Amino acid sequence: MSEFKFPTETIELPSRGLVYPKDNPLSEGKVEMKYMTAKEEDILTNQNYIKQGIVIDKLLKSLVISKVNYDDMIVGDRNAILVAARILGYGKDYDFIYKGDNVSIDLTELETKFLKEGDMIEGKNEFAYTLPHTNTAITYKILTNRDEKNIESEVKGLKKLDKQSSPDMSTRLKYIIQSVNGETENKTIRDFVDNYMLARDSRSLREHIRENQPDIQMKFDYMGENGVEEGAVVPMTAGFLWPDS
Repeated sequence: MSEFKFPTETIELPSRGLVYPKDNPLSEGKVEMKYMTAKEEDILTNQNYIKQGIVIDKLLKSLVISKVNYDDMIVGDRNAILVAARILGYGKDYDFIYKGDNVSIDLTELETKFLKEGDMIEGKNEFAYTLPHTNTAITYKILTNRDEKNIESEVKGLKKLDKQSSPDMSTRLKYIIQSVNGETENKTIRDFVDNYMLARDSRSLREHIRENQPDIQMKFDYMGENGVEEGAVVPMTAGFLWPDS
């Protein structure tokens, strides 16, 4: 039987690979992905994967054929390959309902927000920032897929100990912040977040990261009855990866 060759596409990462160590294949700033096949459709309909919340991870791991560690990816790069997977699997047109209206957008026209190198430290995934209300110098990182999993696991554990607690925000900050006034010890960072970080500074940091981290801009201009709503957020409905649902 003759060997079939699957068509592939090279996907440019929003980070341009700059946040990864030089010995990490992701530092090339691109990955090669194959088009979806019946195998990937089996993944998308696997009820065990869906219940465990791992169906997207399983899908993307199957589609990326570059020799990379998927968990090393920062979230913005992961989002880029997720959008690419949808385009390669089911086409560029995405239909959904927004504020009661049927909307269709071209996913290939979504803007890519590439990494700004200005505040990077020594070419690694660490950035300098001064908290504006206390003038505290910190460094922070852009979270990876592995970080997201660790945060989710830690939050679940904390909620088991105290079902009334809501530690999501503080736990996330403890993974994001890498140093406080030059101190890099994990205990120091956690103590700072729990006891000394002002809510105003927390919000400023989160806004700063949101504005500057590389990602796919999941936004569109909505033409409604009251005029144009610029920068409306694209809803991630079931139809994004399950267009026949």
